[in-house]
This record gives sequence, structure tokens and C-alpha cells, in this order.
Amino acid sequence: MLAGRRYRAEFTPEQAEFAEQIGGICRSVWNTALEQRRAYRRRGAFIGYAEQCRQLADAKADFGWLAEAPSHCLQQTLKDLDQACRTHGAWKVRWRSGHGWSPSFRFPDAKQILVERLARTWGRVKLPKLGWVRFRWSRPLGGMPRSATITRDGRHWYISFLVEDGTTTPRTHARPDCSVGVDRGVASAAVTSDGEFFDREFITAGEAERYRRLQRRLARAPKGSNRRRAVIAELGTVMRRVRHRRADFNAQTAHALTSRYGTIVLEDLSTRNMTASAKGTNQQPGAKVAQKRGLNRAILDKGWHGLELAARSAARHKGSALIKVPAMYTSQTCSACRMVDAVSRESQAWFACASCGHAEHADVNAAKNIKAAGLAVSGRGDLAVGRSVKRQPPRPRARRHAASAARGIPLL
Repeated sequence: MLAGRRYRAEFTPEQAEFAEQIGGICRSVWNTALEQRRAYRRRGAFIGYAEQCRQLADAKADFGWLAEAPSHCLQQTLKDLDQACRTHGAWKVRWRSGHGWSPSFRFPDAKQILVERLARTWGRVKLPKLGWVRFRWSRPLGGMPRSATITRDGRHWYISFLVEDGTTTPRTHARPDCSVGVDRGVASAAVTSDGEFFDREFITAGEAERYRRLQRRLARAPKGSNRRRAVIAELGTVMRRVRHRRADFNAQTAHALTSRYGTIVLEDLSTRNMTASAKGTNQQPGAKVAQKRGLNRAILDKGWHGLELAARSAARHKGSALIKVPAMYTSQTCSACRMVDAVSRESQAWFACASCGHAEHADVNAAKNIKAAGLAVSGRGDLAVGRSVKRQPPRPRARRHAASAARGIPLL
């Protein structure tokens, strides 16, 4: 099984400068090749990876600075662009900006990668044109490297190895009859159908105050000044700690879920669409913009998509099945009688069914509905409680309660 290993690299000043140069060359190749693809599409033509590689070889003769970067890194840049264009289309692939994009490049040839361990906490790797690069041996490599990727995150450089660890995905989970539904929310990052809550604060009070103070300094700093660049670097240091804590939380939560459950059911959430701005336009201004901005910030802080990616990765090693179901009506449906009524959601935290009187935490109730929908889609039935097997998912049908008629709403 292919797995990733990430280490912090310790470049010499010369290596750090050369790595920045390689990243800039790869960025220029990406942008030029993307513009070429779009120009071809405007004429109704198409250019692929092979033709662009041939043109890249010719361009090295005319532009000497292209030859300074390792050729395999440039070819891998074109290959990544080709895959991105095939997946998303040439018009949706983004440019790589000189300010908003961190340098990153890959060495795809395993024959050119030589890894040695120097001490208990130090290792080194030999890379084309960079030479021997020292890195912190924070975990075992676990296999032969297939490729190596150099990235910069703030002030630090990292090297990631793609290794073949020799393991395979288990055919079945250790507990195949155990299933769980997971509701991702804002109050708690994840709540299971068994009533377990997973949550953590990713930023401390002191860091939040420092971040606000740095934002005020950034607003006063002139654009293009050294002071502005220094403030941006300090902001990146604070947010890097937050990102690392969030990634650690997602990894631990995913490991806990995949270790205990053979089937994990999640809502099919589009975080990008859910966190879109409500500002609108001058002709059609949005409503409750500040409230929506706060909700967007809370959703992004919980890292919903990161938890899904971590669960998908952990499921490969445990043999768990990951199922995604539509999120429609999961928070308004009673998990006991299946009644759908918005009145039952008394508050953000509590659900009380207007039909049968069933009451419990709203997120736990939603997680139970997610689990039932996932087991119905998979055709496995509710194995945990021994209910009858349902091969098809139930159609979402909102039934109005008598309380709706009492409010003057006609029943259909």
C-alpha cells in the first residue's frame, strides 16, 4: 500500500535559495503551459502532456534558466497540470501566483532518491542538483521511497516521501457488524450515533488575541513594505500551529472511528458551497452578511473536509467502509418515528419530536438518521440493533404534524 511520510527538512542557506529558484521555475512552467492550453482551447484545438514535454525540451535551448531546474521536476509539473486539466478542465485550473503560492516540486524517479539514516533523530536524502539534504527523522520511513516532494510552509521546508509500506487493505474489518453515523457540526466537530462527541479548540485565547493584534498591524502596514512581509510571516506562524492541531485532531478522530466501526456514514457536504459569501452584488446585496461570515468561519475552523479525508485514508488501513449520504432533512427527522418537521428542532442543541415525543441531543439524533440512511443505501440494514434489512434508501417525505394545521397552515 502506498503511504506518505512527511519530515521537516533542514536546508543550508544555499540549498534553501536554490529550492526557491526551482519552485519559481516550476511555477513559471505551470502558468505558461496553462496559458498555452487555454489558447489552444480558444481555437477549438487540444494540446496534451507529450507535446508540451517536447516543446519544453526545445525551450531549454532558448531559455537557459529553464535548464537550471531538474528536468524531472519540470516534467512532473506538466504531468500534474495535465491531470488537473483532465479532472477539472483548463478553465477551472488556477494560476500559481508568486505571492499566494508556496514553492513545491516533486522528484518522481525513485532511482534518483537515496535515503540514509544518520542518527536517532536525523537522516539525509540525496536529490538531483540539491545534493544531500538533512531532515529530522521523526518517524520510521516504513518502506522504499517512490517519490519525494519538497514544499515550504511559512519559514520551514518539508520533504514528503511516497513509500510502499508492504501492507494491503484488509478484506474485512475486525468488527464488520459495527456501524456508526457521524454528524459534523459547528458546536462539536463530530458527533456519533452512539452519543460520542469529538471536539477540540484549535487556537488558544492568547493566540487569538495575538492574531487580532497582528491583523491590526497588517492593516496599518504599507503594501510592499518589509514590515508588512514580517507581519504576514508572523500571522502564518500562528495559523500554522492551528492547522497542525486541526490535522492532528482529524487524524486521531479518524483512527478512533475506523478502529471501532466497520461502516462509517457521513453526510455528503460541499464545504466550498456552504461557506460561499453572502455579500451579493451592488444591484442585489446579500442579507445577514455578518452572520453568514461568522458561520463560514466556524465551519472552516472545524475542518469538516479534513476529517473526511482523514477518515478515508484511515479506512484503507482498517478495512472500514466509508459511505456518504445526502444531508437533506437529517436534522429535522425524528430517529424514532421518522417524522420530518422543522418544529421538532427546538434549539441548536435539542431535538424534541412533535409527533412521538422522542427527545435527545439534536446532533445525536441527526447522526442516527445519517447512519440509517447509509445502511439503507448499502443494503446492509441496521446490523447494530437487528432491524430488518432495507435494500433501497427511503424516499425523503416530509409529513406535516397537527401542530402545523393549528398554526393555520393547510395540510395537503
